[in-house]
Amino acid sequence: MRDFVHLHNHSDYSLLDGAVTINGLVEMAKKYDMKHLALTDHGNLFGSLRFESACKKAGINPIIGCEVYIAPGKRQDKDSTKKKYYHMILLCKNEIGFKNLTAIVSQAYIDGFYYKPRIDDELLEKYSEGLICTSACLAGEISQNILNNNYEKAKERALYYNSLFEEDSYYLEVMNHELPEEKIVIEGMKKLSKETGIPLVATNDIHYQKKEHANAQDILICIGTNKKKNEAKRMKMHGSHLYFKSPQEMNELFKDIPEALDNTVKIANMCNVTIPQPGPILPDYEIPSEFENQAEYLTHITWEGIKMRYKEVTDEVKKRTEYELGILLGMGFEGYFLIVWDFIDWAKKHDISVGPGRGSGAGSIIAYAIGITDIDPLKYELLFERFLNPDRVSMPDFDVDFCFERRGEVINYVTEKYGREQVGGICTFGTLKTKAVLKDVARVLDIPFAESNAISKLLPEGKAPDGRKINVDVALEITPELQEYKNRGGIYKELFETASILEGMNRHVSTHACGMVIGKTKLTDYVPLYKDQKTGAVSSEYTMDIIEPCGLVKMDFLGLKTLTLLSNTEKLVRKHNKDFKVDDVPIDDEKTYRMLQDGKSSAVFQFESAGMQDILRRAKPDNIEDLIALNALYRPGPMQYIPQFIDSKMGKMQIKYPDPLLEETLKPTYGVIVYQEQVMKVAQIIGGFSLGKADILRRAMGKKKVAEMDKMKVEFIKGAKELGHTEEHASEIFDMLVPFAGYGFNKSHAAAYSVVAYKTAYCKANYPAEFMAANLTNEISNPTAFSDYLSECKEMGIELAPPDINDSEKYFTVVDGKIVYGLTGMKGIGSAAVDAIITARQKKGKFENFEDFIEKVELRAVNSRVLEVLITSGLFSKIEKHNRATIMNNCEKIITTIQKKLESTQFGQGSLFGDIEEQIFPDIVWDEVEEYPELELLKMEKENIGFFFSGHPMDKYKDQWKRTVNLDLSNPKTASGDKTYSILGMIKNPKSITTKSGKRMAFAELEDYNGSIELVLFAKKFEQYGHLLQPDAVLGITGNVDTSRDKPSFKVEEIKDPDELKELIAPEIHMEFHPEDLSEDELEHLRTYIMDNKGNSQVYFHIKRPGQVREVVIRISSQLTINGGDTTLIELRNLPKVKNVWRE
Repeated sequence: MRDFVHLHNHSDYSLLDGAVTINGLVEMAKKYDMKHLALTDHGNLFGSLRFESACKKAGINPIIGCEVYIAPGKRQDKDSTKKKYYHMILLCKNEIGFKNLTAIVSQAYIDGFYYKPRIDDELLEKYSEGLICTSACLAGEISQNILNNNYEKAKERALYYNSLFEEDSYYLEVMNHELPEEKIVIEGMKKLSKETGIPLVATNDIHYQKKEHANAQDILICIGTNKKKNEAKRMKMHGSHLYFKSPQEMNELFKDIPEALDNTVKIANMCNVTIPQPGPILPDYEIPSEFENQAEYLTHITWEGIKMRYKEVTDEVKKRTEYELGILLGMGFEGYFLIVWDFIDWAKKHDISVGPGRGSGAGSIIAYAIGITDIDPLKYELLFERFLNPDRVSMPDFDVDFCFERRGEVINYVTEKYGREQVGGICTFGTLKTKAVLKDVARVLDIPFAESNAISKLLPEGKAPDGRKINVDVALEITPELQEYKNRGGIYKELFETASILEGMNRHVSTHACGMVIGKTKLTDYVPLYKDQKTGAVSSEYTMDIIEPCGLVKMDFLGLKTLTLLSNTEKLVRKHNKDFKVDDVPIDDEKTYRMLQDGKSSAVFQFESAGMQDILRRAKPDNIEDLIALNALYRPGPMQYIPQFIDSKMGKMQIKYPDPLLEETLKPTYGVIVYQEQVMKVAQIIGGFSLGKADILRRAMGKKKVAEMDKMKVEFIKGAKELGHTEEHASEIFDMLVPFAGYGFNKSHAAAYSVVAYKTAYCKANYPAEFMAANLTNEISNPTAFSDYLSECKEMGIELAPPDINDSEKYFTVVDGKIVYGLTGMKGIGSAAVDAIITARQKKGKFENFEDFIEKVELRAVNSRVLEVLITSGLFSKIEKHNRATIMNNCEKIITTIQKKLESTQFGQGSLFGDIEEQIFPDIVWDEVEEYPELELLKMEKENIGFFFSGHPMDKYKDQWKRTVNLDLSNPKTASGDKTYSILGMIKNPKSITTKSGKRMAFAELEDYNGSIELVLFAKKFEQYGHLLQPDAVLGITGNVDTSRDKPSFKVEEIKDPDELKELIAPEIHMEFHPEDLSEDELEHLRTYIMDNKGNSQVYFHIKRPGQVREVVIRISSQLTINGGDTTLIELRNLPKVKNVWRE
């Protein structure tokens, strides 16, 4: 048997075409004891670096290649009447070949894309050195000419390619997948080879790992082409021969052409390339001429910054700065710091918000001095070694947050500064994850959506009971309901078997949201490039985790919406307080901490979840260190230490330190180890480790590297004994550190983000209307968050004024303490229309009435659809005496009349008869019509604005809703699964489906004043109540809440007329007050509210006077009882001096 090498192979980086992973290819090569293996994905080198790594680990010589698309003419030509492209295989012989293939593939994406990334003869002539070319499959140019009976053309092109490449570097490819066309091509290729001397090479067009995976690959193609498997006219690869065949199978197929087998080995032996990985190479940063080098310049700006940051440069500041400079300059990273400093400095000078820090970089005093960060590492006891470890040399990594809206400006600055060819994005891949692959395959197999949705909902959340990650096979193993589906056989068996094969494979490529790379020279000197054809963004073909070794410097330019929020809040506040600056707010504001202690942290960055609100109420944070610690603790793992932290803080538990020497380190967190930096300090204080070595220990513990930990434990105990500790004590402390090193959080990151969180809390506490207006602007395009913030405004007692044609700006604004609805918050009004309205108002004055509006605005931007939205939403209510229906009815007539008037005026001004008086147009006579019905008006408001302003369809049932509803639909996630709830609301989007068993069930949305929830009527309940689910019907419903999914749903038990819902069993209502005395007016206001909201709940006051240890609980008059609904609780919490309200 002759040796054989597979030279034509596709992995899942041939997106939605190749159905085998790189590891799958390597596994098969190893199985057959192959010494060489090629990767030739379609049009890209996405997988080349991972392929090289996998092959080398397996002892296989990786052959880097690509099946390129070659245009029949110029690659820039986009003539739909001609053939778009042929296929061709290019393989790298050496490093020059790899560089040339990189250039070819990159150029194909950048300026040759037409359906596919295409190359042409020009590129081949320029970059043929170091490459081997084969003629590819049936889609190759030579094969196509043979099949089209154009032998002479095939010969001409074959001789051209043979002359183009180096000696022994062009081959005629033959394949045998038992297709009749291939037999014709084989004979033609043999003839060509004999006449021209161009050698033959045998290949198998591998697209999947095993023969039995042919169906999975067929389904993958259907996913990619959005077709169903049973469709007749669709792309399909015939047969089941595109698998990884053994050398024996290939010998049998080509026993009549033995030289074609031998040439695979010949080619493989010619290919010996290692992808260059020199590590990150910094681009040149130009410094002012008066400095000799970058080190001198960085030192200069550092000390200048130190003088500005610190009123007094103490010995501690000086020592820390000198220490960091010594390490930084010794490692040669001054250029990196200057590059980062430069674009941050540019951003700040252009009023672009920059975050105070992110990740471990906040631990550097140099970064703080020069303005890369805004967190004082000395004040917060942050460690430089956590960022840059002198005992473990690695590239520093600053992740930088910018204003979400203006991040692109910073990227443009960097791109222009270093050159467009030297700056680019980083690609990322979306994969066929468990739930997605089941849905994709189900669609191809024509399984009804409702059923595939039901199957995907059966997938377990999180991990399996034994800790395994959930995938298709594990889910089948632990979920009997899924196994029952599979046991049905047929398409259900096919669904799960196919999904199991395809799961985890690449589905699509895109550009990473924040990662950028900078090269010392053009990017193609280091990596192949990909161009996103939708956005035009050019990025590397390698992902974030493997890019830097290739010679590029990676930067993360993150867009943080919270910075945009703070910037917009500041602008709104400065309209009435010109001196306000978010960056200057006091860090010890009592009002802010009181709000946080009350758990009123909705919309506060990092602290807005219901769980965090509960923690805040229990922990009562009163300083920034408390916020930093809670931020670090509130995550899986360290969450278990929250009770100890709270009890220690509140004096309920004695604070104990593992060693008296550790008190200073652990005192800020009440004896609990919270941060990675504390783990490092303990190792330094007890074990005598340097902070650099302590960081290495922390990493080993965190990653559970047992061998390394055992070795370092010996060193730790030895160091501890030298410092006077016993071996037993040292061993106890070392063992104590292990879990905390895994759980501990990076304090630098927690501190930076907690400062941002505090600023948002300060704004909410001190400028609530401006803060919430900015939040609404921030979330215009996010319906769920937008709705949540509308509800929060209501809970905070902030009045929301409806949109108005004269008062509304582009975004949400604040006037006299009210939030005025922004025009961009309305559906159906694009930014061009909004700009046209505001421009007209600014240039020509406020609109006096609808006719004046039509006369002033540019109607090409404010078209008929926009006018309909404006009219039916009531934006002209203040300036127009006519009702909405009448304005709509006369709209077209008014536009026609006014346009004629404007045309006449323009003509008169430019005519020869300018001295004649302007033609007078009579007043427009309006045709009055009756106003729209109230429900229709409300419906239009809701559709256009997302909010009811004129009233609510449920208003006639409002009292009943207050008395009977016990589920707050603004936050149904807090519901208990085993409790029966009553809800009352309006039905939206009802739909019924028929299950596989032939029974009918239904889904609908129920909406009330606070929010909405999905209703589910299973078959039995559908029979009873399905007919009642009519759009806009107001119903009373009882049932249970299912909170097991991301979005809670309501399982219906009973549906009634709203008046038939029983009033709630009256709970007790408890109210806690702030310690200040309630004034007579405030008490009277509270009494009036209770009288206006009568019910059956007894009210209790909890009052704690200043200086008193115990609170006083008072039951108020039994005549003053109140209804106990959620809305009542929300409204009570907004009354003066009220700290908290709850039911018992």
